[in-house]
Amino acid sequence: MYEQYFGLDSKPFTITPDPRYLFMSDRHTEGLAHLLYGVTDSGGFIQLTGDVGTGKTTLIRALLEQLPKKIEIALIMHTQISAQEFLLEICNELKVKITGTSVIDIVNSLNQYLLEQYSNGRRVILLVDEAQNLSTEVLEQLRLLTNLETAQKKLLQIILIGQPELRDVLAKNNLSNLAQRITARYHLQPLSRLETGLYIDHRLKISGATTKIFDKKAKKEIFKFSSGIPRLINVICDRALLGAYGIGSTEINRELIIKANREIQGEIIPVRMKRWPLFVVSILMLSLITLLFNYNYLDLDTINKIMKKIFQVES
Repeated sequence: MYEQYFGLDSKPFTITPDPRYLFMSDRHTEGLAHLLYGVTDSGGFIQLTGDVGTGKTTLIRALLEQLPKKIEIALIMHTQISAQEFLLEICNELKVKITGTSVIDIVNSLNQYLLEQYSNGRRVILLVDEAQNLSTEVLEQLRLLTNLETAQKKLLQIILIGQPELRDVLAKNNLSNLAQRITARYHLQPLSRLETGLYIDHRLKISGATTKIFDKKAKKEIFKFSSGIPRLINVICDRALLGAYGIGSTEINRELIIKANREIQGEIIPVRMKRWPLFVVSILMLSLITLLFNYNYLDLDTINKIMKKIFQVES
């Protein structure tokens, strides 16, 4: 709706994880480096955590675009499933031909596939998103999958990506054997105030912006409301652009950001009614009282009582 008005090629602040808009802050650079390490190295688990909306899924998409040709990857995004369903998902992603229906049959088929890939000089990566939702049963099955190996090398590299709760899940005593196999951990932090401003400019530039749209105070307010979480930044900025378009403004200031945030939070903005000047109200009241007195609808005692109440309210 507002793209043409601001001279943009596309909407700059969509919440879909598009790698084209990936802003490589120091934190995201380190996070992607950990993922690439997990792809190129062998053995153990790689763990990447971050709060909701910090850009974990976007990093996954960026990783998939940088994979070497000799790597096969199974991306699992539905994690509230049983151990057997989890194994079947892996096989479906890798297009493994399964012989039999039991867990043992599935694991044996997967192991045969991994050995074939290894002999052909190919590596297989299992990447699990939203891993904090995995049950203890599935996590134990994951640990057993790391036992699939040759004398020199693990056949399956596993990368777990999830919300901060994943760290608590893996810290449980009954999962200590799994936690010991995690060879690299990284927690993705929100953007700083400076990075928030750079992030906004970066996405606008990718969308074709040629002039400044958000002023400094607006960016400061965006950081205040979003705490540097990219998804929240996107929602606030998108709403602010729509609001600016609605009032015919080409620059977004602090007031527009505050209004956008209120609308996102569902706050009801009261409409200020015009108040009549006090002397106008007083003249109208006195005229009405005089008229009623002339027509004998009021006596002097009643008028005195009315006047006392009026002045008590006004004071």
